[in-house]
Formats: sequence, C-alpha cells, structure tokens
Amino acid sequence: MTELNNKNFMNEIELAENLCVIDLYADWCAPCKMLAPTFAELEGENPDVKFCKINVDKSPDLAEMFGVESIPMVAFVKDNTFLDASVGLVPKAKLQELINQYKDAEV
Repeated sequence: MTELNNKNFMNEIELAENLCVIDLYADWCAPCKMLAPTFAELEGENPDVKFCKINVDKSPDLAEMFGVESIPMVAFVKDNTFLDASVGLVPKAKLQELINQYKDAEV
C-alpha cells in the first residue's frame, strides 16, 4: 500500500485512471489502528482499486486539502476528483458498499 506525501501525490492520485481509496490516519489514533486491517483486507479483495494511506501528521498539507477534521477518514477519489469521504471507524461492509458505488461512477 502506497504511503502518500507531497512528492508522490500527483503521480499516485492525480494521474490515476481508476478509483483511489485513501486512508487518512495518524499513528497515535486508536480507531485508525483498528481500521488498518480492514483497509488491508479491502485492498486484497478489490484489485481494480488503488489503496493508499496519508499520515496526517507527516503530510498536513494533504490532510488540509481533504478537509480532515476527524480521523480515521477514508477518501474516495476518481479521475482526480474528490467524490466522498467516510469519517470514523465504519464497518467493512459499509466501505465495500462505497467502493462499489464509486468505482463505476461517472466523473
């Protein structure tokens, strides 16, 4: 899973041709740690979707760009367009539902 930062964001997200699902997290955040295994499972189950992570403490500019007010936050981006975000610790089924909704969305 790619860790995004200011240097690789353009190549990894802005130029991506498919849905990108981004976990915005912090190392100190307990709910973020609880989400991590679920996020990894979803990555393995959705090979046609790009999964990435942003550490909000290490990349505050990216966190600000996504308007992060609370973490964990999972952002959905397609064709360099921010589609939606899920905030808080949500069930795997809900995240999969959002992935299914947005991977076929017209942007």
